[in-house]
Amino acid sequence: MSREDRRRIAILGSTGSIGTQALDVISQHPDMFQVEMLSAGSNAELLIQQAKQFNPNAVVICNKERYQEVKDALDPLDIKVFAGVESAGELAGGSNVDIVLAAMVGFSGLAPTISAIKKGKIIALANKETLVAAGSIISKLSAEYNAPIIPVDSEHSAIFQSLQGERTQIEKLLLTASGGPFRYTDISEFENITVEQALNHPNWNMGAKVTIDSATMMNKGLEIMEAAWLFNVPVEKIEVVVHPQSIVHSMVQFVDGSIKAQLGYPDMRVPIQYALSYPVRISLNTKRISFPELKELTFSAPDLNKFPCLRIAYDCFKRGGNIPCAMNGANEVAVDAFLNKKIRFSQIPQLIEKTIEKITFIPVCTLDEIFETDRLSKVYAKELLCKI
Repeated sequence: MSREDRRRIAILGSTGSIGTQALDVISQHPDMFQVEMLSAGSNAELLIQQAKQFNPNAVVICNKERYQEVKDALDPLDIKVFAGVESAGELAGGSNVDIVLAAMVGFSGLAPTISAIKKGKIIALANKETLVAAGSIISKLSAEYNAPIIPVDSEHSAIFQSLQGERTQIEKLLLTASGGPFRYTDISEFENITVEQALNHPNWNMGAKVTIDSATMMNKGLEIMEAAWLFNVPVEKIEVVVHPQSIVHSMVQFVDGSIKAQLGYPDMRVPIQYALSYPVRISLNTKRISFPELKELTFSAPDLNKFPCLRIAYDCFKRGGNIPCAMNGANEVAVDAFLNKKIRFSQIPQLIEKTIEKITFIPVCTLDEIFETDRLSKVYAKELLCKI
């Protein structure tokens, strides 16, 4: 593939877990991909290293206090340096970009993703909070600006792959969940769970926020909402199945009872690469399955009493409007508080529920109302921290 034919990639969140793995994928296929833009939150050191290796046209450091540090380091390389989240959105929508990998953590990824959608870019979506908080708005914008959304989450990528070539009605989506590090832990021990224990995921190597969400199973709750918007399926037709081995990444059941699934060892580079190379499959140096070596593949229903965050997510999506956005904002505060040892693991769902109770329900939201709901939910959650 010539330089002119390479896919030009902008990465929103290049220093996070998804961003760094995406750059590993890109480094294996320099004939197919060209990095055009990198953005990071505050990790200036890593952003500088990445820029020196991949030589993008521009980089954005969202933390404006670290702008000069990045600019001074990259000036000799003639790489343009910008600061602020607004710059990330504007550059991702530039004419020199084909695909935007939306991998910023949390609600902060919403505005830049919207900017890229409005420029008609292909969105490789790893930021699930974008659809959780503003699914209706994002879906309409994607259709209006002809900006296809290709999922990067392993579960949604599995469903997306299983639907290729199908014209049959979906009967059910089966989202698999590892169950996190506490699937075998008695609920009586949840109050004493440490941050270190919660960050010790048995199967996946992820960032801190996503890892804690996996431990509470809120991650699966967010994925239910994301799946409903991505595949236009009512939440009643989305079932979570605990699959500790994380080999089956999710399944689709069709109206004739047939089920299709995508399997593979846990490796986020697989769905990342599929989103960037779609509809073409290209080689990847990942571990291959040997079925004779697989001892067992087991499946069970999730325990909603033990993991109330999953129940909360189901309930919030059914309520609709701005409530999923409020839940997401409260969860971000709760996870951060737990990581900083301000609350116990068992108090995460309590803080989320108490915050949602304080939010005024808006059934049909504008984008401004979504941003205001996110702001208020975080204000309320922080106020409640000392009261739970």
